[in-house]
Amino acid sequence: MIVLAAELSRRGLFDYDVRSVPGGFLVQEWDRAGFDRTACKTLTRRTPSEAEWEQLGLAWIAVKHVKSNAIVLFKGGAAVGVGAGQMSRVEAVQLAVQRAGDRSRGAVMASDAFFPFPDGLEVGVRAGVTAVIQPGGSMRDADVVVAADAAGIAMVATGQRHFKH
Repeated sequence: MIVLAAELSRRGLFDYDVRSVPGGFLVQEWDRAGFDRTACKTLTRRTPSEAEWEQLGLAWIAVKHVKSNAIVLFKGGAAVGVGAGQMSRVEAVQLAVQRAGDRSRGAVMASDAFFPFPDGLEVGVRAGVTAVIQPGGSMRDADVVVAADAAGIAMVATGQRHFKH
């Protein structure tokens, strides 16, 4: 059956991303969230510099377009490393760092979802990441913040999660 775009719009179906999966459909709302610096909460002792805030905002917008578990390293106004669609957030960070190579030094890192443990954050820190943006909300947020503070990096939470299948 062919349904005209006007009919889809009338039914509100353009408000959703619909994908077929074996035995059914995956329906999720489009992620239309932007970046609102005023809604972010600095979690660490060190706050991001103005240059880091600029890159964090760009990275936050970019990471919503990457398949979850998504990690984006951003530097100089460009994504320099992307880790996408991994079963493990640590592996997503490792992939992003590998793709960034030396460009990870001084980059910021965005994660579409919280860090469940400090290990993913620590991979980014070892690669030279200086600031991180993530939703927050893990039961172990305090452990992740301790790791960020120990490394001397800035970390902010948006309070909202991106998640793209």
